[in-house]
Amino acid sequence: MGTVDSIKKKIKDIEDEIKKTQYNKATEHHIGKLKAKIAILKEKEEIAGKGGGKREGFDVRKSGNASVSLLGFPSVGKSTLLNALTNTASKTAAYAFTTLTVVPGMLEYDGAKIQILDLPGIISGAAQRKGRGREVLAVVRNSDLILIIVDPLNLKHYDALKKELHAVGIRLNKSPPRVSITKNVGSGIVVVPMVKLTKLNGQIIKEILNTFNIFNAYVVLNEDVDEDEFIDAVVGNRKYTSVFVIVNKIDLVNNVTNIKKELVNLGIKESDYAFVSAEKKKGTDKLKEKIFKKLNFIKVFTKPVGSGAPDKEPLIMKDGSTIADFCDAIHMGMRYNFRFAIISGKSAKFSNQRVGLEHILEDNDVVTLVADR
Repeated sequence: MGTVDSIKKKIKDIEDEIKKTQYNKATEHHIGKLKAKIAILKEKEEIAGKGGGKREGFDVRKSGNASVSLLGFPSVGKSTLLNALTNTASKTAAYAFTTLTVVPGMLEYDGAKIQILDLPGIISGAAQRKGRGREVLAVVRNSDLILIIVDPLNLKHYDALKKELHAVGIRLNKSPPRVSITKNVGSGIVVVPMVKLTKLNGQIIKEILNTFNIFNAYVVLNEDVDEDEFIDAVVGNRKYTSVFVIVNKIDLVNNVTNIKKELVNLGIKESDYAFVSAEKKKGTDKLKEKIFKKLNFIKVFTKPVGSGAPDKEPLIMKDGSTIADFCDAIHMGMRYNFRFAIISGKSAKFSNQRVGLEHILEDNDVVTLVADR
């Protein structure tokens, strides 16, 4: 049995043990250790599966203000949706696996240029390298937003896709756990909870860290995390990405009430899904607006030194961007000649406030950059 297969067997054996173990105060430490062992084994599986460092993924160059991946099982209408959103000539047909490579398109909306990537359909087991699943998921991992496309008659495909994404370290619509772990500091494991912990205790934290061969660390918890979230913080290579669910081919359904109920049962908020018919371009204009909002863009206007009015065309930035990011968007060398910025708008304490590179921008701010010549 090969190395990857043997690791998979160990993972399955531990997962079976967790399923058989009743969760209670007496077993929570043991379960925490088992979950940590699975995380370690999955890291080993990832390394072994790459065959000595072989690069995975399609060669996709990011462009525009953001990159968005279309993810779904075969024949859910990804190519048709790409065409409806971007007018890209992506081949479509009523049979599986039409798209055999990544087809990019550009959605232009409200001043933003959004790269949309039509990816090959994946199948269950993609995270374990079935089909070209790992290549597809490698592209998805680098996206700013994931659009999961499902058929209204197969909504449970969402859960299957979510599991595939989780298996490769992608966490959907979540923020990184606010946990700080400073290794090799002090004597033993020092746990400092800044909030009341209801899902973990100091002993479980120590057991998990010891499983990762961490025996000296200073741990600060600013959030009431559970075992899985704490393990994610220890591993440290998770990708936290927004997801939006598109129920395509909605024209095939007469009543959407039951679909809405099923989406709620799947844990999908009303603000995180849309009904469309890509083939008939029904709901696609509204979808463009929702994609724009989901990407959390802000508009920042440049006002040249000595000018009476700001430029009419804004720069599209991501929410949380700083003056340093703004400098980079204008010219990669701008921040090195930067002296200060004059800013007006929501983020300013007063009009024409002087700020530095670390200042965080807000929507519709007006910025004048002052730099050395």
